Amino acid sequence: MILGKFDPLKMEQFQVLDKDGKVVNKEYEPDIDDDTLIHMYKVMSLARVADIKALQYQRQGRMLTFAPVQGQEAAQIGPMAACDKKDWLVPAFREQAAMLYKGVDLFKAYLYWYGNEEGARYDDGINVLPVNVPIGSQINHAAGIAYASKILNKGEVAITYIGDGGTSHGEFHEGMNFAAVMDAPMIAIIQNNQYAISTPRHKQTRSETLAQKAIAYGIPGIQVDGNDVLAMYAVTKEARERALKGEGPTLIEAYTYRLGPHTTSDDPTIYRKDSEVEEWKTKDPLLRFRKYLSNKKLWNQDKEDKLQEELKKQVTDTFKEVEKTGLISLDDVFDYTYATLTDDLKKQKADYQTYLDETEGE
Repeated sequence: MILGKFDPLKMEQFQVLDKDGKVVNKEYEPDIDDDTLIHMYKVMSLARVADIKALQYQRQGRMLTFAPVQGQEAAQIGPMAACDKKDWLVPAFREQAAMLYKGVDLFKAYLYWYGNEEGARYDDGINVLPVNVPIGSQINHAAGIAYASKILNKGEVAITYIGDGGTSHGEFHEGMNFAAVMDAPMIAIIQNNQYAISTPRHKQTRSETLAQKAIAYGIPGIQVDGNDVLAMYAVTKEARERALKGEGPTLIEAYTYRLGPHTTSDDPTIYRKDSEVEEWKTKDPLLRFRKYLSNKKLWNQDKEDKLQEELKKQVTDTFKEVEKTGLISLDDVFDYTYATLTDDLKKQKADYQTYLDETEGE
């Protein structure tokens, strides 16, 4: 048992791997088969390459606003690997790594950030809700799904994410309280990446940890090294098991760091020092996991070079296809907000159609 052994009132952070990829908590090293470990690493790597390329595409004016996940891959891949295919992922807007592991196609993920809502329509059997932009409302969505699963006896767990800043929103408290009262099978993961846009963690709340917020709801809470994919896996697996036994939700604080901007509209150099970013780069979750796999003789430089070449081609080819097929019609932009288009929207649509006709062929 991990939950209960680490006091959320104190800075007791659960960890399996240190930043050098060495096992420091052998008792809790999860028993994961080699194929799954390699798959976890490959999806983490895909998320990293896709993230870096998305930032470049946006800067080139080829993609809309994007929320990078770089640095937080372990906090997402570990929990997804610990879940069952039928469990529900209820994301916010920075969970691309988790979504990829749960089976969302990169084409669909990119299509969404390209501005096409078809990117939020996933294939049957992929239990992932669309990207949720309003801060905190995903907690209520997850609580509702979890409660429904309990009533219908489906044996499904809802796992959701929120940022450190999101814990200050009312819907976080409402959803957590409801799930706790109803013993709903839900796991809530706070990705404490140290900043809510430009607001640092210490200005967000007076709580010693974010995990201790669980005490108010009467549920387990634990702070985990969010850059340690094995620690995140182990805690989530235990939280899932207790949820399925009818013991209710668990709150996990993943202590991690956002290496990139909050979104592509943000300039993090205004509010944090480069030296801070460089220090966190030494704790990079991908480097840590790669060293662990290398120590187990499951990975080497040749495999890494080959993987990076394959991923860069995959990501580049995928976005080319998005650009080729992803544009939506003017009707799609205007016609699906109201049952009957309002007069002002009719005028806007007509004006823009005139603009398109006049600039066609330029």
